[in-house]
Amino acid sequence: MERRRQPSIATFFADDSLATGRTVTLPEDVAQHARVRRIGPGDAIHLTNGRGSLATAVLERLTKNQAEARVEHIEELPRPASLRLFLPVADRERMLWLAEKGAELAITAWQPVMFHRSASVSPRGEGEKFAQKVRARMIGALEQSCGAWLPEILPELSLSDALVRAEAQDAARYYLERGGGPLIGQRPRAADVMIGPEGGVEDEERLLIIERHHWLPVSLGETTLRFETAGVVAAGILRALLTS
Repeated sequence: MERRRQPSIATFFADDSLATGRTVTLPEDVAQHARVRRIGPGDAIHLTNGRGSLATAVLERLTKNQAEARVEHIEELPRPASLRLFLPVADRERMLWLAEKGAELAITAWQPVMFHRSASVSPRGEGEKFAQKVRARMIGALEQSCGAWLPEILPELSLSDALVRAEAQDAARYYLERGGGPLIGQRPRAADVMIGPEGGVEDEERLLIIERHHWLPVSLGETTLRFETAGVVAAGILRALLTS
């Protein structure tokens, strides 16, 4: 594919529909990035809109606050198999790091969950402004990896509401905990993975997840991982299994 033959070409996010021959106006942050990269009019760039379209384009105009690019070729990529990440509301910076890596690994949905232990974390990642930061990190990751699909970013939910939401979609559901069965070896067509908070879930939460909603407990090894580490490892394993 074009994006693999020319990996050095910069990729920028265009929150717009892309069509061959169309001139796309790009925002100020893209113009700034282009200048830093010493990209000027006439240079080739790639565009992604996070909705499955990857484009090869030519930068036509560059000012201090704006860039314009003409689309020359479009590649439409199918949506990846569903991989939804149910993560704890936790430390903001660690959540943002996981958001970035999750986008690189093509998770399809980001669902923060308020566990009992989440309430004691400060500063924690929650609310609309934090969701905007998550989206910005994911866009940056999409540009870096030349990805085609931006994950769906969902507002935080209580554990009980998140579990009910999960049941609306047909997917294998995995709950990460030490002592569970191996995650490697599963062959799901779609997958949900849930990570508990620092310090672990409380007994009633575990009962709700495993006994009442039938999530399968799986392990990533004998050590206790930080939630963001566990999220990256599980997402990487499941994405590989879903695409194999």
